[in-house]
Amino acid sequence: MQARAFWTIAAGRGEIRTETLPPPAPGTRRIRTLATGISRGTEALVFAGRVPPGQYAAMRAPLMAGDFPFPIKYGYAAVGLAEDARVFVLHPHQDVFDAPAAMCIPVPDAVPTHRAVLAANMETALNIAWDAAALPGERILVVGAGVVGLLTAYLLARIPGCLVTVVDIDPARLAIAQALGYHASLHPPDNQDLVVHASASEAGLRTALAACAFEARIVEASWFGDRAPSLPLGEAFHSRRLRLISSQVGAISPAMRARRSYAERLATALALLADPALDILLEPPTRFEDLPAAMPRLLAGGLCHVVTYEDAGCSV
Repeated sequence: MQARAFWTIAAGRGEIRTETLPPPAPGTRRIRTLATGISRGTEALVFAGRVPPGQYAAMRAPLMAGDFPFPIKYGYAAVGLAEDARVFVLHPHQDVFDAPAAMCIPVPDAVPTHRAVLAANMETALNIAWDAAALPGERILVVGAGVVGLLTAYLLARIPGCLVTVVDIDPARLAIAQALGYHASLHPPDNQDLVVHASASEAGLRTALAACAFEARIVEASWFGDRAPSLPLGEAFHSRRLRLISSQVGAISPAMRARRSYAERLATALALLADPALDILLEPPTRFEDLPAAMPRLLAGGLCHVVTYEDAGCSV
């Protein structure tokens, strides 16, 4: 059968390509896509061709096609139907595709399709929370009110006694943080026990370092692509005995690695999306057919952009 997929063919340029799917192989399931989500941080770097050559292997998505820098079929937040059951798959933007059955994670009935596209971001936030190992009663700062930052704050705020503050330079994002029930400010408080940096900016990381209390820890959840940020490690970093911890969703946090598989982590992330309050993180949907023209605008701002396939014309 014929399928259509979004490909990035040059820096800032994409197109929809048609491909022929062979009969499903044993152990795979055929998925008719209902919606996909655009992960602005990573997909913006891929779309702009800013993945460093040394990170090509690490940045490969599980079911992508092509090679860095271009052409490449990239993405990892697809919700679709497999034999009338809704599943989430780490697959690029495509109207119908085959995927290994083990990678097709059931979407809970309590999670609507559009909200389910947040699963990849929630999985990242869950891994950050595991890496952070927050303690009850800690003062916690999240720098960067993008989707991952807000979802991380959502999880950490549920630890008893923790006071979670979100800072961002965009007042509109701070309003979303406040709507979700967090403290929000343009100016970070000081003396923080735990700081999660999720702004993907050098200024944000400097803000994170400056807000730390003695022997605090900073969880670096951003990825800078081909940029090399300059950090003030010669100031109070050593005298305050700070710890800088990297967090990346490609590997399960050491705290849980022996007890959770990748599928179990993703299933947990999907279950955590049952809260309707998280719909505030979703931007108005864009049709799949409009993606080549819309992608530059979608990657330039906003939170989680949803791509819909109801009129994509695919059949299984």
